[in-house]
Amino acid sequence: MGAEPGGTGTSAIVIGAGIVGAITAYELAKAGIATTLIDTEGPASGCSFGNAGAISPGSVAPLAMPGVLRQVFDMLLDPEGPLHLRPAYLPRALPWLIRFTLAARPARVDRIAARLHDLHRDAVDAHRRLASEIGAPELVQERGHLHLYPDERTLAKDSGAWALRKRFGVNVRRLDRAGIVELEPSVGPRYTIGMFLPDHAMVVNPYRYVERIVAASRQRGARLAIDRIVRLEADGHGWTCRSSNREWCADHVVVAAGVASVALLRPLGIRPPLESQRGYHVSFEGVRPPTRRVVVLADRKAFTTPMEDGFRIAGTVEIAGTAAPPNPRRSAVLERLARQTFAGLDDAKAKSWMGHRPCMPDTLPWIGRSAARRGLWYAFGHGHTGVTDAPATARQIRAGITGSH
Repeated sequence: MGAEPGGTGTSAIVIGAGIVGAITAYELAKAGIATTLIDTEGPASGCSFGNAGAISPGSVAPLAMPGVLRQVFDMLLDPEGPLHLRPAYLPRALPWLIRFTLAARPARVDRIAARLHDLHRDAVDAHRRLASEIGAPELVQERGHLHLYPDERTLAKDSGAWALRKRFGVNVRRLDRAGIVELEPSVGPRYTIGMFLPDHAMVVNPYRYVERIVAASRQRGARLAIDRIVRLEADGHGWTCRSSNREWCADHVVVAAGVASVALLRPLGIRPPLESQRGYHVSFEGVRPPTRRVVVLADRKAFTTPMEDGFRIAGTVEIAGTAAPPNPRRSAVLERLARQTFAGLDDAKAKSWMGHRPCMPDTLPWIGRSAARRGLWYAFGHGHTGVTDAPATARQIRAGITGSH
């Protein structure tokens, strides 16, 4: 089945309807490219449903920072820590962990941070424009992010990350306990030091945001298909994407399928060093959010966000692959942390979720043209910053396919 002709005479298939794939399809459709967006379950069915909605242009520090090797050992010992590796999965994870540790060398960290800065830099403006274009400006709110620490010792553990932010000109204000309470009165007494990033933003309903982006893409001529692509095949004219009972054909194919990208690319001899960092969230639905902005409990690596329909705490990293069932203990830790930290949640009902963040060992996503296969494009591996980097990723793919800037 061929893609319908577009204004440019060029066609593209985007595999994956998370926020990265959705915005990529939108940008391609805007450029007049006949675009088909294909997803196994539908828009925002993975991480784009369950993330914290943080738009974080200041997230220039890679996940692997100097001293990370010690953290890897800690992961094995603390099942309730913010970073956890299931011991049974260690043999499978070891190659990725070795590359992760090597990425923490200081000179490499500096290069990675520079590339992340370039990728993140106009994320807030890009999301503001996009939300306005799709008729949902209320979904992107600019109220800053507040990172909280219990004491100086805990803050010192993140000193490298804050130094990188300063180097790249990220606007940061340090707050004492009184300053924290002035911004967020419901924060409990555990937290005495705040680092406020006023130029950051949030998406207050990630699922609805992606749905609206996909709807806007369809209004511009893109098609949405619910199908499971199992094989990619190139020929002299373009690409065929095969499911169990159908073929989809186009000049270009963009792989934006998160952790599923690995299985799609492996038969082509392409092996991305991608690992799932399983993330959890707990939503307190139907309650008045106790905060007005993204509040990061930095010592526990947890992000909290006031959502349209309640309050969400998301975070933790669990390395256990894609096949293992969710670990309820991880959700319980987040729920307990939220109730202990914020006033007003004592009687609120909680609902948990788990998803797979597609993470590269050096934190850098794969974006752009395949060097090995003409017409094949990568848009995956964004890890913890998929929301932040989706617009820039989409622009790069659009520019590559159209030959514009």
